[in-house]
Amino acid sequence: MKLKAIILLAFVVAPSEKIMAQIEYPNTVKCDVVDEYFGTKVSDPYRWLENDTSVATMAWVKMQNEVTNAYFEKIPFRDKLLKRLRQLADYEKIGVPFKRHGRYYIYRNNGLQNQSVLYTMERLDGEQSVFLDPNTLSTDGTVALKGVYFSHNGKYAAYAISRSGSDWEEIFVIDVSTGRLMDDHIEWAKFSGAAWHGDGFYYSAYDAPLAKGTEFSGINKGHKIYYHKIGTPQSEDVLFYHNPAYPKRFYSITVNEEETMAFLTESGEGAGNNLYVRSLKQADSQFIQMTSDMNYYYYPIENIGSQIMIMTNYGAPRCRLMSASLASPGVDSWLEIVPESENVLESADVIGNRLLLTYSKDASSHAYVCDLYGKRLHEVTLPMIGSVYFSGKKDDKECFYGFGSYTVPTTIYSYDIEADHSVVYATPKLAFRLSDYISEQIFYTSKDGTRVPMSITYKKGMKLNGRNPVYLYGYGGFNISLSPRFSSLRIPFLESGGIYAEVNLRGGGEYGEEWHQAGTKMQKQNVFDDFIAAAEYLINHKYTGPERLAIVGGSNGGLLVGACMTQRPELFRVAVPEVGVMDMLRYHKFTIGWNWASDYGTSEDSKEMFEYLYKYSPLHNLRPGTTYPATLVTTADHDDRVVPAHSFKFAATLQECHTGTSPVLIRIDTKAGHGGGKPLAKVLEEQADIYSFILYNMGLKY
Repeated sequence: MKLKAIILLAFVVAPSEKIMAQIEYPNTVKCDVVDEYFGTKVSDPYRWLENDTSVATMAWVKMQNEVTNAYFEKIPFRDKLLKRLRQLADYEKIGVPFKRHGRYYIYRNNGLQNQSVLYTMERLDGEQSVFLDPNTLSTDGTVALKGVYFSHNGKYAAYAISRSGSDWEEIFVIDVSTGRLMDDHIEWAKFSGAAWHGDGFYYSAYDAPLAKGTEFSGINKGHKIYYHKIGTPQSEDVLFYHNPAYPKRFYSITVNEEETMAFLTESGEGAGNNLYVRSLKQADSQFIQMTSDMNYYYYPIENIGSQIMIMTNYGAPRCRLMSASLASPGVDSWLEIVPESENVLESADVIGNRLLLTYSKDASSHAYVCDLYGKRLHEVTLPMIGSVYFSGKKDDKECFYGFGSYTVPTTIYSYDIEADHSVVYATPKLAFRLSDYISEQIFYTSKDGTRVPMSITYKKGMKLNGRNPVYLYGYGGFNISLSPRFSSLRIPFLESGGIYAEVNLRGGGEYGEEWHQAGTKMQKQNVFDDFIAAAEYLINHKYTGPERLAIVGGSNGGLLVGACMTQRPELFRVAVPEVGVMDMLRYHKFTIGWNWASDYGTSEDSKEMFEYLYKYSPLHNLRPGTTYPATLVTTADHDDRVVPAHSFKFAATLQECHTGTSPVLIRIDTKAGHGGGKPLAKVLEEQADIYSFILYNMGLKY
């Protein structure tokens, strides 16, 4: 789509105080609920909002959404911003091609499709035909494709879907040669794939919820692995593995392409997983335990005959590549192929009988080609600082990779491994000039002297006058790294003089396991200190001022925003905690919240752990009579990862405690979940609300 002209945006004073003064929040009833933790009594007056399907809660949600929607309807430029977001999103997005059984497959989105479509073709330059279009599975795009899994014999493809953003999955099967949808249908799968073995596959599931209305909030226990044979009903599936001794653990199976060995992964306690292996050459073989410490992760990468390549941070905080064998699979017998380096090994692929190793250096990608013994042959020549991911199989002669950055949308390359030569396969055609923007990485000092990286993206010619609007984003948890990536959603903010700042906080994986652990449990305050120090750096160096600073984060990042806005409310003009973990005393009592204990600890662990959580828990640190930033809390009715109760209770308490004229609103989406698989139409509506809220409450307009 070509625009006749780039729409220029200007920031001017908006009459926001008039709308703010008119807000009347719903009267949220309080109840007399008190819990006692190690002798300390803690009231929870909005406990009733945890029952997300009750008539009272649904009425409260309706009233809150009416207030929020009325607020957005009165922002004069909100619809213009949505129109611009749609224009910017309307370009073709293409995924990295992959090959299965002699055919190529590729994901494409023509611009504004709610979900990307999977196409197939005989040749890379051949005619593409639709293999699977998830847009046909619902009228509103709320059915999302979670994964496609081809059988090793090439006959079938299993695919998993989720509905309305839930983590619950359903699995269906396609006959690859005819495209016919078969009768096979699996329900109540979760955190699963489809591991093919013969004419059937293994999958992971929970028992169906016993009580209606608990499927999106009830605690998940008893993960089981089943084997499903094609052409049979789910009721005949064979229970393959279940460990009732540890009901709060996850279990899954993968099978290698030759179907000579299977791997069982056990996780959910500690920051990593345990790994088991079984030979499939013998019918009566059993799984052999390879590891016994779930504080580390062990990922099988590939097998070369009976040799198993495993990427792990066991004995190597920045990760290394090891070799194991079926004959002697225990971790003490492993041999080192690629040792730990000064940078973090993020991924390892075997493509064309070569190792493709991707490292993170200061949160950006560097890739190297090695032989199968780990000898480095050459570095992959990448266009600039950014993020890369590879696609290919060990026997493939072809290799592809996707590369992008904050100012470059993902471009797809075909790659000659031996010659280190890349050719563009597909590049997005955009309706705006990316050359107008630059991204730089700076390093600043946190409260305890730690050096922390931050990436800042803005329009060329920006002046450091202390008045620029800033969108400050962070995550800081679960060993997850934030790497350079492009989003058209940021463009309206950037093209008008706004700054997008992204911080690589402790708790993430940017510098390995030590960096991760420095932001966990009783060191979690380091994450908040890092984020606050980033804000202070931007203010002290005249990028912005407190009146033009917005902080945004989702999930664990929502916790980050909630903690920082309660600890330093005067430092920020706007706060947007998205689907956040706000009640740190009870988070582990819903769905899979117990799985986060390795990062957070729980209020039941010890008196010291309870007191630490209580000291920073966003819900419990809202103080009556305090002026907080203009706040937009976001959540969704089908979020069964971080249940809406976190946001409900936080918003109700914030509305009770907040003084001043700045709005404190909650946006509760319907037929949506934690964020994964959300249809583009919903994404654009949500982002239009968020950006208009930010600008309007900075006294600016679009």
